[in-house]
Amino acid sequence: MKTIIVASGNPGKIKEVKEIFGNEFDVISIKDIGVEVDVEENQETFEGNAIQKAETIAREIEKRTQIKDVWVLADDSGIEVEALDGFPGVNTKRWFDGTDRERNLALIQKLNQSSFDNRNVNFITAIAISNGEKSICKLGVLSGKITKSPRGENGFGFDEIFELENGKTLAELTEEEKNKISARKIALEKIREQI
Repeated sequence: MKTIIVASGNPGKIKEVKEIFGNEFDVISIKDIGVEVDVEENQETFEGNAIQKAETIAREIEKRTQIKDVWVLADDSGIEVEALDGFPGVNTKRWFDGTDRERNLALIQKLNQSSFDNRNVNFITAIAISNGEKSICKLGVLSGKITKSPRGENGFGFDEIFELENGKTLAELTEEEKNKISARKIALEKIREQI
């Protein structure tokens, strides 16, 4: 059985990967093997960042441990607002220094100041899997609109301002409902099909 090491300590991410890959792969968190690798996200695309993380971490794990035939799964994600020419894009986590709520309000304000009525937004997740030499990367995209004010108590990040076609924000969905439609799930399933 091959081992997939998820480059995250987030229990939700690990659980989702296990649900999709669990029967044929041994899925573990990078924290479980005690290796810490800090990879700077300095690429111009979500795919570039995800591949760089997966490749770098896979090579480091092979150097520092006895684990062979290791595959590392890494991701990068963010939102692209149509009326703002794809802003904040790969800088989603870094463009504003503050809490999620403060950042969300700043984005709403930025959108309100634009001359467009267009509130379309894409949530994009790039997931890469690599053994340090070979890499596969797939994108998952979830489309919606930016709300005029935050709504909902569940989730994190941009969930409270990301409205789906059904009129609910991601933060108004249960975790189970959100996981069924997430950009991460879409990308993970594409990777699963390819490997």
